[in-house]
Amino acid sequence: MTPTVLLTNFPNLSLKHRGKVRDMYEIPGHADKLLMVATDRISAYDVVMNEAIPGKGAVLTQLSLFWFNLLGGIVENHLLTAAVDEYPQICRPYAEQLAGRSMLVKKTQPLPIECIVRGYISGSFWSAYKKNPVVCGFQLPEGMKESDKLPQPLFTPSTKAALGSHDENISLAQTEDLLGTDKARKINEICVALYKKAADYALTKGIIIADTKFELGERDGKLILIDEVLTPDSSRFWPVDKYAPGKSQPSFDKQYLRDYLSTLTWNKNPPPPILPEEIVTKTRLRYEEAVQRITGA
Repeated sequence: MTPTVLLTNFPNLSLKHRGKVRDMYEIPGHADKLLMVATDRISAYDVVMNEAIPGKGAVLTQLSLFWFNLLGGIVENHLLTAAVDEYPQICRPYAEQLAGRSMLVKKTQPLPIECIVRGYISGSFWSAYKKNPVVCGFQLPEGMKESDKLPQPLFTPSTKAALGSHDENISLAQTEDLLGTDKARKINEICVALYKKAADYALTKGIIIADTKFELGERDGKLILIDEVLTPDSSRFWPVDKYAPGKSQPSFDKQYLRDYLSTLTWNKNPPPPILPEEIVTKTRLRYEEAVQRITGA
């Protein structure tokens, strides 16, 4: 098992960005590449918890590598290699921390939106639907229940909030205003195609992908799939054999953590509450089961 990593510090490299989970480094002498490291940090409601989920970064990386390979025919991705011995020499002193939880990737210009695709009604989408059946510009059927399957997968992008703030859902029309009509529609097409192929595959492994978030970037005028892909951090994974619309579903993702946090008198803003060891352990086991089911590893 890889060592638990809550924070990285690689003095030979240049820290470009420290996100909720990933630390991104620029590599001297390799201006067109980035080193992406998935730590064991976990966030909920856009707030990073103080406790690590041991092995989580390795799960995210293993799943992303799997999906990059499966979905490569739909859109190019940013992966160069995840083999540490193929990284630039300047990265080698950090090999122990990097093994199993990092990727060397092409540098792109990330889009200013989160590319969310929903196949089922859950989470913030369900909360919005209860107030108004028109959600993110989509007229949804009356009388839907929580966790119902949507008539078709929907592209429901959101803004990217600063760390500790909350993303906001926007309509496709707003996305077209932001990025231009042609580009927005191409992004919609790519993301829905990615979701459909992944969701069909996951069903064969006993998992419903209720929704997921893709990240796209641009490089040399092309849209490229970047960051993590279809992990328990960016998706809702439900077991097919326990699926029962009308309520929240058991899951192999961070919903277990969210459900625990919702029982507390916490305002969902920093600082986060302390996580009991039981919550950390059960969250870890859900992540591990997700990667085992999907990849067979």
